[in-house]
Amino acid sequence: MEIKFNTGLHGLACVCLFGLVALCVGWELWWAPLRPGGTLMALKAVPLLFAVSGVLRRRLYTLQWVSMLSLLYLMEGAVRAWSDVSPVSAALAGLEILLSLGLYLGAILYVRPAKRAARHG
Repeated sequence: MEIKFNTGLHGLACVCLFGLVALCVGWELWWAPLRPGGTLMALKAVPLLFAVSGVLRRRLYTLQWVSMLSLLYLMEGAVRAWSDVSPVSAALAGLEILLSLGLYLGAILYVRPAKRAARHG
């Protein structure tokens, strides 16, 4: 039985992963940092960088754990969208919510056929 993977879902995961990395760095260094001049909060992008190679190579294990990691960014986006007073920061938090949700759905749904095949294999 051949497993059919959806390349569109892989593409969504890749785009959202790179978008989330760029957002985390840009947000905390230039666009709306917590303190003027930028903060070390930009380092929150580092865990995502560990996933780049595996996601690009379509490694199922990496796609599984990065989908769980993306939920942390989803939570941060929700908290900051609700609590940040700066409209720019709140908008960036909304973008973080969208990107992390896209990464989660793209990764988890891409892996789904392989998980089904393993269960019924």
